[in-house]
Amino acid sequence: MQACSGRPGTRRTLAPMTSPTPQPVPGPVVGFDLDMTLIDTVPGFAATLVALSEELGVHLPVADLTSRLGPPLDAMLAPHLAPEAVAPAIARFRELYADHSIVPVPAFPGAHESLAAVRRHRGRTLLVTGKFTPNAHRHVDHLALDVDLVAGEVWGVGKADVLREEGASIYVGDHVHDVEGALAAGVVSVSVLTGGCTREELLAAGTHAVLDSLEDFPAWLDDHLLDRRLAALEARLRELGSVVVAFSGGADSALLLAAAVRTLGTERVVAATGYSDSLPAVERDPGRDFVASLGVPLLTPRTHEMEREGYRANSGERCYFCKAELIETLRPLADEHGIAHVATGTNADDAVAGFRPGIRAAAERGAVTPLLDAGLTKDDVRRASRRWGLPTWDKPAAACLSSRVAYGIEVTPHRLARVERAEAAVRAALAAHGLESRDLRVRDLGERGSVELVRDLVSGPVAAGTPGEASVLAAVRGAGFAEAVVDPCGFRSGSLNEALVAD
Repeated sequence: MQACSGRPGTRRTLAPMTSPTPQPVPGPVVGFDLDMTLIDTVPGFAATLVALSEELGVHLPVADLTSRLGPPLDAMLAPHLAPEAVAPAIARFRELYADHSIVPVPAFPGAHESLAAVRRHRGRTLLVTGKFTPNAHRHVDHLALDVDLVAGEVWGVGKADVLREEGASIYVGDHVHDVEGALAAGVVSVSVLTGGCTREELLAAGTHAVLDSLEDFPAWLDDHLLDRRLAALEARLRELGSVVVAFSGGADSALLLAAAVRTLGTERVVAATGYSDSLPAVERDPGRDFVASLGVPLLTPRTHEMEREGYRANSGERCYFCKAELIETLRPLADEHGIAHVATGTNADDAVAGFRPGIRAAAERGAVTPLLDAGLTKDDVRRASRRWGLPTWDKPAAACLSSRVAYGIEVTPHRLARVERAEAAVRAALAAHGLESRDLRVRDLGERGSVELVRDLVSGPVAAGTPGEASVLAAVRGAGFAEAVVDPCGFRSGSLNEALVAD
């Protein structure tokens, strides 16, 4: 059985790309407080105070002192000790803390998930806390908190310096003094109610959002970033003034087209779909209907990528020649219609997805990428599309037919038509068994057709030796392939790229 880490056959080494390509928008930098925000410090703090109280022979009101953790230690101890005793007591507290406060202190529910949410958006995490720095590091290490920077012994507005220096845009805390630090830095203040401050106190201090706990933070972050990115998209489109949207019918270009119409109106927006043998016929009617629903014209020029030797040769650079043909076809049409820019649906994930020669070709020919410029990811595209009621919000990826042909095998109209027939036949074969595959590809490996289906089918009703597999294989052979196989690894977008090795 084939290993799922790659694909057998000749492996091709590609030279590094040196031409300019659009750069991804950096992810958010988010700062977090530690005590009572990420971790429940009360048990350890209380145990350390008890130990200190016993050593000093001084009564310390432990319950009261731990009810609103956050202020610096000197402010907490000063009312209960002689002035000259405060500094030595602080030093001893910090020594005792390592033995009494690390192991018993847990992370709050949602803490790790909140840090992971920032990572999911390709962001950086900061720990900005008033805690003694070595002890803050001990908590980070013990609880495996995924933070990029630990800045300790900063309090209130003093946190602003760190937040500004690190380029933070959000600070999450539990205390009114955390709010002060965020506002002084000019960043969004998010407050959680796991500390001693009430919702009313936090709102009065000026926080922008109050959450019951960090369990609510990942969803808040998703919505916050989506709102900001959609606003950035609107601003970018207004800056461009008018656009021809290279409309493939997929979720990305559909959102871009809808956003352009919302922002610029129907008079300054045109949709354009290049018709060629590589565009599945099944995509054409839904695309026309979608554009018509927005009230903008749809241009359907014939593109001639098949006439480009580099495209037919089907090296790893095939998409470069395809996109070059598309943009070179659309640019004169944009001029004819008085439109300033040709825009593609490249998103922020595309810019970091590895080998994408088509993005490079479009950039070299002056195409703009508003979704990428605004930092919108594929998940953002789907969430925004659903928010706006677009029918494409959950549409599966639908790459061109040429992407089904293994690199090194010449792309021809015959091969593309055979792939399209095979995919239609596989869908029909699945339907006859009461099955469907949301994602489906038939890869042309020469005279063998390799079928990629969702993994639940591959490991279940279409597993090796089942009637479902037999029907699928017969469908592929009936479409014109001499051999057929169901890929045991299941569907993977861009799976043929597994045979490419970048230097």
